[in-house]
Amino acid sequence: MTAFVFVGPTLPSDDVTAALDATILPPVQQGDVYRVAREKPAAIGIIDGYFDGVPSVWHKEILWAMEQDIPVFGSASMGALRAAELADFGMIGVGGIFQDYLNGTLHDDDEVAVLHSPAELGFQPLSTPMVSIRATVKHAENTGVLPPESAAEVLKHAKARHYRERTWKDIGQALEDLPGLAAFIEWLPQGQIDAKADDAREMLARMSDHLSRPRQAQGSAMRTERTLMWRQLCDRVDNREGQNHAVIDELRLNPELYADMRIRAVLSLIAEEEAVAQDQQPDRDTLIRHMADHRTRAGLSHKAHLLEWLEANDLNLASYEDILTDSARVEAILASRSGQLNGPLLAELKRTDLYAKLRDRAHAKAKVEKARRSGADQLRIVLWYFETRLGQQIPENLDAYAVSIGLPGREALCDLIETEFLYCQTEANASLAQDQTTPAQEGEVE
Repeated sequence: MTAFVFVGPTLPSDDVTAALDATILPPVQQGDVYRVAREKPAAIGIIDGYFDGVPSVWHKEILWAMEQDIPVFGSASMGALRAAELADFGMIGVGGIFQDYLNGTLHDDDEVAVLHSPAELGFQPLSTPMVSIRATVKHAENTGVLPPESAAEVLKHAKARHYRERTWKDIGQALEDLPGLAAFIEWLPQGQIDAKADDAREMLARMSDHLSRPRQAQGSAMRTERTLMWRQLCDRVDNREGQNHAVIDELRLNPELYADMRIRAVLSLIAEEEAVAQDQQPDRDTLIRHMADHRTRAGLSHKAHLLEWLEANDLNLASYEDILTDSARVEAILASRSGQLNGPLLAELKRTDLYAKLRDRAHAKAKVEKARRSGADQLRIVLWYFETRLGQQIPENLDAYAVSIGLPGREALCDLIETEFLYCQTEANASLAQDQTTPAQEGEVE
């Protein structure tokens, strides 16, 4: 058995593995605790979880896990919240933030909420949680860095901000005239306290100590009531996994499509492994470009259309971002090996009996004299290729599209399209001339 830890912006994954032998999972959301509890882990630790955008983890999932004799620990963020709410039922809360929620010092969820980067960028925190602001300001006041009146004003101002906008930089700019603030801002790099990270490490140490001891049955004496909503959650999780297997079985019934998809899936795994090995993940601008390309291809111009598409494909915004990340990683690995692909591509064409047809077409195209045209004509030819030839809209980024098909950029793509246009035009003219000059057969009326 192993332990599972749900963690995101509070603590880097390396810090978790250094403290505890555990399977690291992204921030917890609804259904996740029930899903992992079915595997009978040695323990479950909850640090981070989603507050908005996707449904939050249910209390009943945690109660059900404890009923299965699985100790559930909580700390720092969502874990501290749920632990305070379920302490009387046996959830193990750890750390000062948990204690503050338990005794009523803290009430609001926004005290631990942060804005963070997506999974592919390591859930990097992009704002500062209010609990860490409180701990830091208190430390600064106790050490004489910040006058009491200024400390109170900083806390008041920070609490009034939305959690996404709580950054020391913005707070410092807004309160720059406050007595002692300049010295406080200068002191921050070495003096600030990361209250959530401190509590999370304490929880991991507590879990490690617990797991090092002989296992003792300690299941919850309270049986989780099987309400309609609970049964629906279980059915949704169970059926989705069964449905996924059924969808793959349907794919297997189309062996050619299955073979193509399997190759694409293997490429995805290789791209992910290489990204981890090289410590290179797609940045935000790349993900936005991939999203724009996908929405254009799929006709999802409005947000409502995108949300409908996500629901139809059993996706949420987080899993959609995972798909975009996968697409970006595959594009990167293909680009990095573009100079090595010609030989394997030719071999694959010969294996599938497509080589001779494309070779003969390339030879015929080489005989067509390519005339240089004006920019307006080139635009018309590009429109012809995408809208008429391919039946799709012109990509927003022609350079990126060119790279995706192994070309250096837009200019090479336009040259390729122009040659294709001239060849098709020549073939069409030759066919028309042939039809017009074919002599009438005997007995036919001209």
